[in-house]
Amino acid sequence: MRVLITGANGFVGPYVFDALRNICGQDVVVVATSKDGGSHPVFGQVEELDVTDPAAVRDAIARHRPTHVIHLAAVAAPDAAQADPQNTWRIHVGGALNVANAVLDKAPDSWLIHVGSGLVYGESAKAGQPLNENTLLAPIDDYAVTKAAADLALGALSRRGLKCARMRPFNHTGPGQTEAFAVPAFAMQIARIEAGLAPPVIRVGNLDARRDFLDARDIANAYARVVLSSRDLAPNTIFNISSGVSWRMGDILDLLLAQSSANILTEQDPSRLRPSDLPLIVGDATRARARLGWAPEHPFEETLAAVLQDCRKRVAQAQAERSTGSPKA
Repeated sequence: MRVLITGANGFVGPYVFDALRNICGQDVVVVATSKDGGSHPVFGQVEELDVTDPAAVRDAIARHRPTHVIHLAAVAAPDAAQADPQNTWRIHVGGALNVANAVLDKAPDSWLIHVGSGLVYGESAKAGQPLNENTLLAPIDDYAVTKAAADLALGALSRRGLKCARMRPFNHTGPGQTEAFAVPAFAMQIARIEAGLAPPVIRVGNLDARRDFLDARDIANAYARVVLSSRDLAPNTIFNISSGVSWRMGDILDLLLAQSSANILTEQDPSRLRPSDLPLIVGDATRARARLGWAPEHPFEETLAAVLQDCRKRVAQAQAERSTGSPKA
């Protein structure tokens, strides 16, 4: 079993590596690729691969002949996607099509596990019901629109023989995620306040929004289970990966604050409010549970504690680097 990962240098990549080893076995060969390439503490070496370069993608698939490709490469944060829509279309749609066409041409027996997003359901969430794989796609921003476009394009390519699993993960977090996302943004503010680097006020957006959250390890486990179960799956199967539980953002912040001895106030920041914010997004992952034997294993409260601890370590490391005048090796 040889698994090629695109976007391996991103937040989820190392979690996927661990999940593949734990679920598929230690003998699985993982080929890590990313636009920047370079050395990596988990993968060792990451091969440089820009998914928007069709010739480079074809070459990589032809050389490595993977049995599975997990396509993680993406513009990770919705705000970044919105800031440069043209680039987002180029990466999310063009990149996904480059990978899919290379698989069809150079490794037609390989499975493509495409990582999309639960945000593709968009306006359909306003019904207030759990979203399953048959829910109408109604994306509301450039991030979700491009994820939906790639998802649908790969569905069409499956009619030409592409073996593809279309994954739609909902919100997930864990140690290592950037401040472009709500949970580490909260946690980093708390960590900086505790370290005396910021005034004791957390700036927040809409705390009444409710979201379906998972630990990144559970998301990665789902991808690995698709790899393990691919022989028994019908091509073009769609999987929601979600907890089925909605968390109010204000309650998440309260759980983080409860782990701090600092006296911290909250203050609404208009720049963090999104005009298109949906009040409730919650997914239905019944299919993944039934066909993959997948279920969330990590209590979200423990995930939040791990994120806060990770942010404290990052703040402490940054302080140490400033005091010595150089980054730690």
